[in-house]
Amino acid sequence: MSAPAGRGEGPVSPVVLALRRLPNPRLTGIGAGLFAAAAMFLIGCLDWLLFDESAAVFGVLFLPVSALAALWVRPADLVTAPICVPIAFAIGIAPISGGTGGFGGRTMAVVTALAVHAGWLYGGTLVAGLIATVRKVRLMRARQRRMLLAAQTARPAAPASPAPRAAARSPRRPSQR
Repeated sequence: MSAPAGRGEGPVSPVVLALRRLPNPRLTGIGAGLFAAAAMFLIGCLDWLLFDESAAVFGVLFLPVSALAALWVRPADLVTAPICVPIAFAIGIAPISGGTGGFGGRTMAVVTALAVHAGWLYGGTLVAGLIATVRKVRLMRARQRRMLLAAQTARPAAPASPAPRAAARSPRRPSQR
């Protein structure tokens, strides 16, 4: 366990060091949505091929995709994370929803699958929303700290006692009240 250079922190655990080596892309809102949609469609196709359309496998794998979309979206687009993951869920559930009889039958199967598996949908949206909210709160606190530090360094030193300030004022005349 070693301390990172220049951070002033204590020893860092191996788990934290391993997490720091993971990729940390910053996607736009559209990029995060496309990533989530492509990942969920691929998961849906693999679920259809390997697990015989298992909704539980699809739902469990939706949760980390939601988390990654919320973690990888850039700070300016944090609001898009909880919006794009339900769309990705709907795109990904199409291969495992079943349905026959053309476009109408497939559409009804997707709508039915969305209604039946709404718990997974809400869970993934909640995961993305919580991660985006925590990231936004941390960004706001960091900005507030920076502004406070800048204000403190820009402010001149305060006088030692309030007496010189009071003496510098001229008394008001009755006409100025």
